Amino acid sequence: MARNPTATKEKLLDAFDTLLDEHGTAGATLDAVAAKAGVSKGGLLYHFGSKAELIKGSLERLDQLVDEDIEEMKAAGERLHYYYLETSAEVGTPLDRSLIAAGCLALENEKAKAALRKTREAWFNLLNDHLGDADLAMTIQLIGDGMYFNQNFGLSQDEALDHVKRVLTRLGL
Repeated sequence: MARNPTATKEKLLDAFDTLLDEHGTAGATLDAVAAKAGVSKGGLLYHFGSKAELIKGSLERLDQLVDEDIEEMKAAGERLHYYYLETSAEVGTPLDRSLIAAGCLALENEKAKAALRKTREAWFNLLNDHLGDADLAMTIQLIGDGMYFNQNFGLSQDEALDHVKRVLTRLGL
């Protein structure tokens, strides 16, 4: 039976991102990633020759997931800003896991910081183009940030999105 190198790479990246979330960069060692993915260390090194290559792969995947999210936002049409807010509180998705991993990496990695800045800029630019108001776009983005933070730390209020939608409706959005 032929092996699927793409599936193995994804499994390794999943393991790396999970270990970053659970144990930080110190716990996301090559040995730990291989073990968590159920792959030999040699198999890991075949796909990612170093931790730096794992980081690069993780950030490339984040970039791809953000591109997909941008396309989904665009497909929401006039509801683009609502789509952004509704999906801001989603946890456990591939994009969420990639964002958490990048956040862990950003504590000590400039490329991860740059990837997160690029992500935020892409969302902001799309919101700004859609709304035609940079202040409103930033406000929507910051509300989404708060909803994401609350959801990830178990502080979410079930009615939060409803409150935001009522305010946006009063603003004619």
